[in-house]
Amino acid sequence: MSTRILIVDDQSLVRAGFRLILESQPDFEVVGEAADGQDAVGVARRLQPDVVLMDVRMPRMDGIEAMRRILENGAGGCRIVMLTTFDLDEYVYAALRTGACGFLLKDVTPDRLIAAVRLVRSGDALLAPAITRRLIEQYAVRRPADSLRRDIESLTGREADVLRLIARGLSNPEIAGKLIVSEATVKTHVAHILDKLGADNRVQAVVAAYESGLVTLGT
Repeated sequence: MSTRILIVDDQSLVRAGFRLILESQPDFEVVGEAADGQDAVGVARRLQPDVVLMDVRMPRMDGIEAMRRILENGAGGCRIVMLTTFDLDEYVYAALRTGACGFLLKDVTPDRLIAAVRLVRSGDALLAPAITRRLIEQYAVRRPADSLRRDIESLTGREADVLRLIARGLSNPEIAGKLIVSEATVKTHVAHILDKLGADNRVQAVVAAYESGLVTLGT
């Protein structure tokens, strides 16, 4: 089954570039485009895409407000990835708080964009590593040290390796390649990591990894 994608950006060249990259994949279908947030709400309601690539700064209505309305309108399984040229913390925070499941800079490579769509379509969340570091620095709410340390220490060596790679922004297939294991094995490790850390998604697990010192801001 194809992944149905809606591209929302006020620059036609950006939309065309994303479409070209995404439609190179046989299981991706770009079902529509919108040039601003207001149009995006109506198009998303009509087309019911699986994934929306949403610019943040647009005329008439910004991407965060458009995302809020799309999700409020009962978009169901729609997954929204925010795309921007500005790695500003307030946008990251507002987007995650509103319901974004991913946040990438517009200079993302084609391979990373494709991997991001696959990742969020599978139900995971993602952040570009540079944005994750800024988010941790500014907004992470620190948990009690003893509790966090116990949770991190409960990870096996391999689970810790997987978490470090998640923090670097790698997808499950990329992690499988790095560790020379199957993708199914990686998925199992990720599930165990989320359970042990009490995390709802990868973003929360990465926050715990940074806060605990398992991953450092300079790496």
